[in-house]
Amino acid sequence: MKQPVALITGITGQDGSYMAEFLLGKGYRVIGTARNIQKAKLTLSGGLLDKVEVVEWDMLEQQGIEGILSHYHPSEIYNYAAYSSGSGMFDYPVEIGDVNGLAVARILEAIYKVNVGIRFCQASSSEMFGNASTSPQSETTPFCPRTPYGSAKLYAHSMIGIYRQRYNIFACSAILYNHESPRRGLNFVTKKITHEVVKIKLGLSNKLQLGNLDARRDWGFAGDYVRGMWLMLQQKKADDFILATGETHSVRDLCESAFGHLGLNYRDYVEMNDSDCRPVESVQLVGDIDKAKRILKWVPEIGFHGLIQLMIDADIQSFEN
Repeated sequence: MKQPVALITGITGQDGSYMAEFLLGKGYRVIGTARNIQKAKLTLSGGLLDKVEVVEWDMLEQQGIEGILSHYHPSEIYNYAAYSSGSGMFDYPVEIGDVNGLAVARILEAIYKVNVGIRFCQASSSEMFGNASTSPQSETTPFCPRTPYGSAKLYAHSMIGIYRQRYNIFACSAILYNHESPRRGLNFVTKKITHEVVKIKLGLSNKLQLGNLDARRDWGFAGDYVRGMWLMLQQKKADDFILATGETHSVRDLCESAFGHLGLNYRDYVEMNDSDCRPVESVQLVGDIDKAKRILKWVPEIGFHGLIQLMIDADIQSFEN
C-alpha cells in the first residue's frame, strides 16, 4: 500500500505540531510548511525535526503553492497557518484577511488546478458565530462574526463550500472551539494563567492580574481536535463539523483548577484588572458536537481539569529545565 502524504501548513504551531505527531503515528509522510525554514527548524516541538520535511510556503503566492502541491503530491492537506486568535483578533485586519481568508482560496484553487483528488481540511473557528443568536451552536447556526479574525475565517469557510459544490473537491471546515495545550502561546489566557501559577508556586511572582473572571469559554485539548480533523478526511463525503466539548467553564474555574493543582488558593493571588475586562456575552459560545459524535464517532478524551493539569505539569517541567 502506498504511503499517504500529508501537507501541514503552520506545522510549528500548536495544532500543526500535534497533527504532525498524530499522522506520523499512522505511518504518513509529513510535509510541513513555514515562512522561514531555518526559524521553523528551531521551533519545531519534540522530536519532529528529524521526522518531517519542512518546506518554505508563502500563503500569498499562488504559483508557489501550486508548485509545492505538484512536487510533493499530498493526499491530504491540513491548514493551520493563520494569524492567531488570542488577544490580537482586531490587530492587522488587512493581513488577517489575506492570511486567514484569501490564502485559503489560493489553496483551494491550487488543488483545483493540480489535483482535485487532494483532500483538504481547514482549521476554522467558533469566532465565525461571534454574536451568536442561540446557544449551543450547531453547524446550522447563522454566523455573525464580530472581529476581523472571525470575518476572515468565515470567508474561508464560505469558499470551502463553494469549491466543494462547484468542483467536487473534498474540502472540509472544522469549526474549532477554544482548544489549548502546553504548546499554547502566552497571548492566550489559559497559558497566561498556568504559566503565572507556576511562577507563583516557585516564588518568582506573587500576583496574577486578569480581566473578567466570569467570562466563559468552551475549552478542549488540541490533541483531541486534530484527531477529529483527521477523521473528517477519512469519510466518504466531505462535510463541515463542529469540534468542541459541549460545555463551558469560567476564567474563575480555570484559576481554581490551576492554583488548586499546586495546593494554592487563587483568591490569595488573583487581582482583577478592569482594563482587561471584556463584557460577558449574552449568548455563550459553546459547541453542539452531536454531528461529530454521530458521523465521526468523535468525542474529546481529555476533560477540562485534565487539560489544566497537563498544562501546569508541562510549565513546571519547563521551569525545571
